[in-house]
Amino acid sequence: MTLTPHPGAAGQPRMLAAQTALETRLLLRNGEQLLLLLIIPLMLLLLLSELAIVELPTDRRVDFLAPGIIALAIMSTAFTGQAVATGYERRYGALRRLATTPLRRRTLVAGKTLTVLAVELLQVGVLTATALLLDWRPDPGPAGVVAAAALVVTGTAAFSGLGLLLAGTLRAEATLATANLIYLVLLLTGGVLVPLDRYPEAIRPVLELLPITLLSDGLRTALDAGARTGSPWPAVAGLLAWATGGIAAAAATFGWD
Repeated sequence: MTLTPHPGAAGQPRMLAAQTALETRLLLRNGEQLLLLLIIPLMLLLLLSELAIVELPTDRRVDFLAPGIIALAIMSTAFTGQAVATGYERRYGALRRLATTPLRRRTLVAGKTLTVLAVELLQVGVLTATALLLDWRPDPGPAGVVAAAALVVTGTAAFSGLGLLLAGTLRAEATLATANLIYLVLLLTGGVLVPLDRYPEAIRPVLELLPITLLSDGLRTALDAGARTGSPWPAVAGLLAWATGGIAAAAATFGWD
């Protein structure tokens, strides 16, 4: 029996699967990233649900905190983690080397996107299970589930675009410092842990437009039909606007170099 070799590159779907698996393994092996992506949100949920360190608008603290912590986890993966990882890939020339392979740019971006979604699925699963053990009682209804899914998708797109914009604009060390600083600032000012009515009234309109605020408040509205006082869809529209602007700006600045 004679075997005839057929040299050539693998198909793009196979490349996508391989690239996604590689990106996911690299991310989950990084202890610093795991601290940021899962351990910090989980500790915040556990501690602040039991300790009245911050005054919240409800006696059931976990009902306010759980959606905000889920939004924080999405931001940590799609924005901070992706910005830092991509920034160092540019510094070490990994992206330039990939440009010499049959891997297409859109396949690389798709692989990074699937990695983000896979990690977010893990984060949301762990945080949701923990919140339920802490007696979180979400009541979304069918419409709320659809709205929550739309919020996660648009929020991921918004933060991914902003993360790639940061990685494509700054040097790796500056990206690391800036991404972590932004993470900390948005954690404190984006309605994740502290209600916006605790801030001066003059700056609230600005804080309400932040992507983390749109995501956290939108999830609270979508996941609590019993106490719903508004619609989550304006938040979806706001995140879509952030995603459109961020991705367009990233595409104009980000390259293989």
